This record gives sequence, C-alpha cells and structure tokens, in this order.
Amino acid sequence: MGEQKRKDQSKGEFIFGNKNYKFMLIGLAFIVVGFILMSGGGSDDPNVFDESIFHWRRIRLAPTLVLIGFGFQVYAILLNPNKGTTPKS
Repeated sequence: MGEQKRKDQSKGEFIFGNKNYKFMLIGLAFIVVGFILMSGGGSDDPNVFDESIFHWRRIRLAPTLVLIGFGFQVYAILLNPNKGTTPKS
C-alpha cells in the first residue's frame, strides 16, 4: 500500500517548470550566437596575417554574449517554479 502511494505522488512531476525551460532556451540561444560570432577570422595562407581575428566582435561581443547565456542558465536552474503556488496537502 505504501509503495502505490509513493508511485502516485512521484508521477508526472518535473524538476523544472515551463519558466525554467524558457530561460534555459534563452540562455542556450545566447551561448550559440556567441560561439557563432567567435568563429571565423582565419587565413587561407599561413604566411599572411589577418587582422580580422582581433575584431571587436570576436574579442568583446561574443564572449559577453556567452557569459550572459551562462548567467541565464544559472538563473534558470536556481529559479523556483513553485514560488507563487500554494502547497498541496
């Protein structure tokens, strides 16, 4: 009898709520865009130096977007999905 009650209580509960997953997807999008902006800047000829590797987009913008994305991920994990609801008894 106790085992059935435990199964009923744990059925259909997710660790995170919809709000958590939305923030996780937003954070993931920031991280992906940041890594895309970091890519490129290479030269086809190894004897020619390409200055575009030091562009502000790769040095400042892309790492900032990645850090913002990680911040969203941490916030999504720490966000309490049951904050506004009353506990079930």
